[in-house]
Amino acid sequence: MRPLIAARDLRFRWHPAGPWLLVLDALTIEAGQSWFIRGPSGCGKSTLLGLIAGTLGASAGELEVNGRALNGLSARQRDRLRAETMGIIFQQFNLLPYLSVMENVMLVARFAPERRARAISTSGSVAADATRLLAHLGLGGYAEQPAHALSVGQQQRVAAARALLGRPSLVLADEPTSALDEDNRHTFIELLRQECAAAGSALLFVSHERSLADHFENHLDLPAINQAASLKP
Repeated sequence: MRPLIAARDLRFRWHPAGPWLLVLDALTIEAGQSWFIRGPSGCGKSTLLGLIAGTLGASAGELEVNGRALNGLSARQRDRLRAETMGIIFQQFNLLPYLSVMENVMLVARFAPERRARAISTSGSVAADATRLLAHLGLGGYAEQPAHALSVGQQQRVAAARALLGRPSLVLADEPTSALDEDNRHTFIELLRQECAAAGSALLFVSHERSLADHFENHLDLPAINQAASLKP
């Protein structure tokens, strides 16, 4: 069986003459694993997630996700792969503030038919799957509240429920706990890991906070790249 993610000699920079922003010789991630990716600012943590998600293209090397070589896919094919197989939790959550909590969570099913089908298979309907996830994340009483009325910690859990809807193969979390205090960080991570484990989803969690590493089975340390700021085209 192929790994969920396989990277070899992976490199990224904005400009052919610019400095490397990411240098990664090898990475293999299996289905269902949890990974903590850490390193100082500028080492390429978010860049790596962007490459895996297909929002960035590698400058050199090979990257396969779910058995597909990303450099052989069109932008539209990468978008489809991301929508169907990945749940993404952004640092700023990217919720639509005037939609309800339930509407924000269910939104992904409109753009990913396979995840919609898995949500229905799991819980009987998309709404039922969203309700189940919100309840497990402690938001059962907030489904009809507008997203903007929630606290930062509650919005974060809404973003997690949206990412988990329809049991994606992979959940990417980019510094999602940066706005939380220490106790709430650890609580959120445990909730997220439990939900990923129940769904069989691999979890890649990016942070510069080394104190969070103990929550994860696997670790990847990205070193600082001592070069000048990148040159954008």
